[in-house]
Amino acid sequence: MATKKKAASKKKVVKKAAKRKPNAAFMKPMTPSAALAALIGAAAQPRTEVTKKIWAYIKKNKLQDTKNRRNINADDKLKDVFGGKKQVSMFEMTKLVSKHLK
Repeated sequence: MATKKKAASKKKVVKKAAKRKPNAAFMKPMTPSAALAALIGAAAQPRTEVTKKIWAYIKKNKLQDTKNRRNINADDKLKDVFGGKKQVSMFEMTKLVSKHLK
């Protein structure tokens, strides 16, 4: 009888993970400013796509700081987006980029 209880307790109940719904605010297409459009294109895009394209640009041009990888060294195109700053943190970057989306 003890073996039946052990066998029953070993069965695992598999629950399906609830699929996350995307936040509508992030998925709303936003129009980039002229400075940001030079980097990612002029078409209206959701914030998530804008962020992906900026990171692709940063990685392609090796603009991530080598010592502190949280910082991004701006080139001429990114300086326009970053308000003239030479270096910003990745957390500050999202705040600065949001000013260029309407």
